Amino acid sequence: MSILGYLSSVLIGVSLGLIGGGGSILTVPVLVYLIGLNPVLSTAYSLFVVGTTSLVGSFTYMKKRLVNYRAALVFAVPSFVTVFLTRKFIVPAIPDPVFTLGDFTLQKGAGIMGLFALIMLAAAFSMIRQRKDASDESESSEVSFNLPLIALEGAAVGLLTGLVGAGGGFLIIPALVLLAKIPMKMAVGTSLLIIAAKSLIGFLGDLGQQAIDWHFLTVFTLLSISGIFLGSYLTRFISGEKLKRVFGWFVLGMAAVILWKEFY
Repeated sequence: MSILGYLSSVLIGVSLGLIGGGGSILTVPVLVYLIGLNPVLSTAYSLFVVGTTSLVGSFTYMKKRLVNYRAALVFAVPSFVTVFLTRKFIVPAIPDPVFTLGDFTLQKGAGIMGLFALIMLAAAFSMIRQRKDASDESESSEVSFNLPLIALEGAAVGLLTGLVGAGGGFLIIPALVLLAKIPMKMAVGTSLLIIAAKSLIGFLGDLGQQAIDWHFLTVFTLLSISGIFLGSYLTRFISGEKLKRVFGWFVLGMAAVILWKEFY
C-alpha cells in the first residue's frame, strides 16, 4: 500500500499540471488510506505537498504571462489570514471526540474526513458539469474586479484549506472566472500561484503543532513535482475539459468510498 501511495503522489502532480487543481482531493486520501497517516497530520502534509507542487507548476504559467498578479493579491490576502489562523488555533482546538449523540460518537479524524468528502462532492460537481463559456481563452481580456466578493471567497477558501488541507482550486478558478472575468487559462495559472502561497502559509501554522517527518515529506513532494511536469506535457495531447469531467467522476466515487469507510 505504501508503494501504491508513493506512485499516487505522481498522479497528484499530474492532476495539478493538467487541470490546475484536484491535487489536494487526492493527497489527503492517499496519505490516510495508502500511507497510513492520521487525518490531522495528513492535512498538514497535504498543504506542503500541494503548495510546493503548485508553486513549481505556476512558474510555467508565469513564463507564458498567464498569471494575473493583481487578482492573486486581492483573492489571497484574506485567504492567507484565515488559513493560518485556522491551522494555528481552530484545528488544535477541535475536541476529540467532536461530539457524542446517543450511541454515535464522531471522532476528530472521522469528522475531518467527512468534511473532506463533502468538499470532494462539491469539487466533483464543479468538474463534471459543462461550462458554456469554456471557450473564452483570450489572454488579454480586461479584468473587472468585484472586490468584496473575491475577498469573501478568498477568506472562505482559506478556512476550508486550513480545516481539510485542500488547496481549493475547484473554488478559486470559478471565482476568478466569474467574479474577476479572467480567461480560463489565466485563471488556472493564477489559481496555482494562490494555492501555492496559501497552502505553504497554512503549513507554517502546523510547525510546532505536528511532528513532521521531513524525509518522507520531501520524497513524496519530489514525486508529486515530477507529476506536474508530466501533466503539463500531457496538456499538448489531452483535452483539459474532457479530462476534467473524467476526473470529476473519479472524485465523486472516491468521496462515496470515504463516506462509506468512515461512517458505515
